[in-house]
Amino acid sequence: MSFTLNTAKVANGPRMAVQKVAKTVAAGVVAVGLSAGAANAAAIVKLGGDDGSLAFVPNKITVAAGEAIEFINNAGFPHNIVFDEDEVPAGVDADAISYDEYLNGKGQTVVRKLSTAGTYGVYCEPHAGAGMKMTITVQ
Repeated sequence: MSFTLNTAKVANGPRMAVQKVAKTVAAGVVAVGLSAGAANAAAIVKLGGDDGSLAFVPNKITVAAGEAIEFINNAGFPHNIVFDEDEVPAGVDADAISYDEYLNGKGQTVVRKLSTAGTYGVYCEPHAGAGMKMTITVQ
């Protein structure tokens, strides 16, 4: 299954609204589709606590290189997964492994596999100021 999004700039109006909706739906489908292969994820990280807290749960995990980490939005808040460029192993492109788009709905997921051993600092961009950060150790 593949999706093609037309991102050409157009005047504001109904066409722009349709494009925004199409992009949002496609991003949601891609995020949900990514989770299908994560049934055997080595770690599952909730974005948002069961108590409504703005936190990664758990906020520290350890995985082997190449193992799947499934991030699941546990709340109705928009969350994303940003790897801090100053807190990743040397040579790792933090932008390439980050998921900057927002997971807006409860249950939306995204999977990441990290192949370089070391410690990774991760945060949720809209909630970093509230302390929504975590550490991933890859062995």
